[in-house]
Amino acid sequence: MELRNTICLALAVLLSAVVNHGATAQWKGTVRDSAGITIVSNTDQGSWNSSTQWRVEEELRIGVAEGDPNYQFGRIGWITAGSDRTIYVLDQQGQHVRAFSSEGQYVNTFGGPGAGPGELGAGVIFVLTGPGDTLFVPDVVNRRVNLFSPGGSDAGSFPLDIQKGLPTVWKGTSAGIVACQVRPLNLPQPTVAAAASTRDTTDAIVLYDTKGSAIDTVLKFPSGKTLNLGGSNPEINLYSPEPVWHLADDMKVLYGVNDNYRIWVYSAAGELERIIEMPFEQVPVGERDKRLIMEFLEEAWVDAGVPPSALTQLRSFVHFGEFIPAFATAQTGPAGTIWVQHSQPASELSDEELEGYNPLEASGAPEWDVFDTDGKFLGVVTMPPRVAPRLFRGDRVYGVARGEYDVQYVVRLRIVGM
Repeated sequence: MELRNTICLALAVLLSAVVNHGATAQWKGTVRDSAGITIVSNTDQGSWNSSTQWRVEEELRIGVAEGDPNYQFGRIGWITAGSDRTIYVLDQQGQHVRAFSSEGQYVNTFGGPGAGPGELGAGVIFVLTGPGDTLFVPDVVNRRVNLFSPGGSDAGSFPLDIQKGLPTVWKGTSAGIVACQVRPLNLPQPTVAAAASTRDTTDAIVLYDTKGSAIDTVLKFPSGKTLNLGGSNPEINLYSPEPVWHLADDMKVLYGVNDNYRIWVYSAAGELERIIEMPFEQVPVGERDKRLIMEFLEEAWVDAGVPPSALTQLRSFVHFGEFIPAFATAQTGPAGTIWVQHSQPASELSDEELEGYNPLEASGAPEWDVFDTDGKFLGVVTMPPRVAPRLFRGDRVYGVARGEYDVQYVVRLRIVGM
């Protein structure tokens, strides 16, 4: 009897180990070495099971449809968080930043439309937390980066030399490192020969300090094709291959071109360490995708005051690639995990989801593939409906939720199941 009990206990322990710790045992991919670079080839079968699956839960929502204007948002751009978990929200429509406590209580508003000290130009998108919780607000229209103290007072600015490159994407780490993807502007030259000799087709990820000095270039890579300003006429090439990157807190860089599902992981020293591969199926860009995006662009142009006579010319600037991107964006999450967002064609959205459609928000699907620190596929985490994540900080995700009548809210999600 004792032997039987012992065997039963041993079997129970083994079963528990398989059920609760089966992540490594169930992984179906392969790992190989190529000239010192680790290549992790995944299958579409994750290693999470029902008991180990991560998920997200909403723990905070900021905003109202009616009532206190301090809690009403126009069009939310980026979101960042201070070291004390103060939440900073850039409102593109109001051209200002609002601060909220970690519990969601309104603190203050700073910035505002204009070109004077501490004012923000039209089109501002990003707000980032820099050294000492100094806030960076890039402002292409006023050709500067505005700086604010954590309390919201004007802390000066530094210039953006657009001639040396167009700042396209800004990102920051929890330690206050601020990085920007700079794309050569390649302005039209007087002759074809001069244009060919001066054309630069390499983007760079550049780190900045609060004085505007470029303190380091962490990675260079071929420029994407979405925005082309090098010819006699500008071009917008939607669904063209575009580089996607992320700067992790440990200064590693995730990089990939979204025409293929392949994420390259670079060390803090800039050396390629690992390539993460994932199978995917190419989805053609359909006529409905093109129509929905053109409708959005034309509405945006009209709202911006573009006269009807100029719409035809603007339409001629827009072109479409052949396939939907393999993925939308990549982030690092808790425990060194890597999160990659699925793409979402406009043609797959329901009529309800198309209300207030914004391709910048809706191009990323609610589903995110999650990989462990070695690049092995764990499984999929699905964000709540109509929530667009903006910032990952530890086990928290800050994002923008769209409610009824397209009212926007700030939400904070907690990753659970870790």
